[in-house]
Amino acid sequence: MVFSFTLSVLLILAAYLLGSIPTGYMVGRYTQGIDIREHGSGSTGATNVLRTLGKPAAVIVLIVDLLKGSLALALVNLIYAYFPAQLPATSHSWLITAAALGAIIGHSKSIWLNFTGGKSVATTLGVLLVMNPVVALGTLASFGMILGISRIVSLSSIGGAIAVNILMLTLHQPAAFLVFAAIAGLYVILRHKTNIQRLMAGNEPKIGQAL
Repeated sequence: MVFSFTLSVLLILAAYLLGSIPTGYMVGRYTQGIDIREHGSGSTGATNVLRTLGKPAAVIVLIVDLLKGSLALALVNLIYAYFPAQLPATSHSWLITAAALGAIIGHSKSIWLNFTGGKSVATTLGVLLVMNPVVALGTLASFGMILGISRIVSLSSIGGAIAVNILMLTLHQPAAFLVFAAIAGLYVILRHKTNIQRLMAGNEPKIGQAL
């Protein structure tokens, strides 16, 4: 019991630390000598990197931020495979959910950046790819469709956050995953508070436009 609890806490902590890797900040600092948080929206995510540093840097940040989420959950699954007796199957989905939330919060509240960061969209997609690839692809399709019509990343991200919940319910996912979808979806939307204000004011920039 003690071993199981300790291992679970360590996995959640590891997920948070993986999520905390400040990809956008590191790319800005080591390629251009800038603090990405002092430019554009102040976010360390791929969208702000795209506006500030260009496409190659944004692609790198997007891929690494996505992988952070996937690796956090892959680690949970790996440990479950090695310690099946100590980690009961009934708690697997809940530990996956806790680790997923840890990675997402780590991305936006990085311990290495005084608890600042990005908006957790790419990292959320990364955890979804391991949690349920069908939900991940459906969410990505929703994001892409909205982006293709509006050319606004923030609106597409909000639409994706809503789509996650619809897909989880439609596909009858475990209760833990439904809880994840509700919390993560709301968290991502709240992280876009300033974007929502600009959307309502009609001055949210489209792809390629400066903030």
